[in-house]
Amino acid sequence: MINPDFAAQAHSMTRLDISTGIPFDEFRAAFESAAPRPDGPAILQIIADNGDWDDVRAQAAANAPYGLMIYATIDATLLFTLAGHRAKAVGYLLGNHVVAERMFRLDAKAMLYAPLRVLIHSDAEDNAVFSIDQPSSAFGSLGIPDISVVGEELDHKAAALLHAIGVDAHAAFAIQNHEQEAHPANE
Repeated sequence: MINPDFAAQAHSMTRLDISTGIPFDEFRAAFESAAPRPDGPAILQIIADNGDWDDVRAQAAANAPYGLMIYATIDATLLFTLAGHRAKAVGYLLGNHVVAERMFRLDAKAMLYAPLRVLIHSDAEDNAVFSIDQPSSAFGSLGIPDISVVGEELDHKAAALLHAIGVDAHAAFAIQNHEQEAHPANE
């Protein structure tokens, strides 16, 4: 039996629960439209063509106008209605592989929080609530300043994505600059 070396670090994150005031199904459709899925065939073609990371960057920028993509969806609604629940809840893995690479190169542990985990759930009036662990607090917990900066950029990207859907979430993300972030660049 090997006795592994290990480290334990207590940390906290800030969860944001943003009431959108938009009907759940309408918000979900708008969210999925604003954060498309990665274009797998295009990425495979880059690999087949012996492309490079610049090609991947360009493809991600073209695919995700707000800088974020949905990598996976977990719809809890369908199963839990069988148990009598009326609340709707759909989880997402939301991110950008180009942005994640900027953190991965510094510490692979950044992938604990990338892609971001998002939950869209319904309130009592069937309006959508957008819940997320604030990226800056999640990535800031790693204690690496350059990763923390990327976490703050992800705060901006998430706020811009919500703004594109019609929700001004700048205050929720504690973003002081209310500039129009219609199409933030992918990096």
